[in-house]
Amino acid sequence: MNNTATETRSVVVEREIPHPPEKLWRALTQPHLIEEWLMKNDFKPQVGHRFNLRGEWGGVLDCEVLTIEPQKTLSYTWNFAHEDAAFDLRSVVTFTLTPTGRGTHLRMEQVGFRPDQKQAFGGAHAGWKQFFDKLDQVLAQAE
Repeated sequence: MNNTATETRSVVVEREIPHPPEKLWRALTQPHLIEEWLMKNDFKPQVGHRFNLRGEWGGVLDCEVLTIEPQKTLSYTWNFAHEDAAFDLRSVVTFTLTPTGRGTHLRMEQVGFRPDQKQAFGGAHAGWKQFFDKLDQVLAQAE
């Protein structure tokens, strides 16, 4: 029997990127490129490195690098502390890169949304699609 109190939901966004994994990896791990498509940050590609993502809306996400497999997998915590429990988020974001004949299949999974966090869950779905649109533009400019 499932304990619904501990059950969490995931947001998954997948996209075919017409660029090789090496190029996509740079956009996921170089701070100046991360800032162009995601948020201002002090990211370092080192397991255990703690960093912040600073949103244009003034929010700050507390993050810690969990996994790094160059050009394959990147995961980090994506925590947003908020006095309103509906917005207090403890989650993990994982990017998985798989080479394809035409470039790279990018899969992003954000795990950790509680069932009562419908607004945050919906916002993440929409937000990641916008982030990935920006990522496409950054990659296209970096030719």
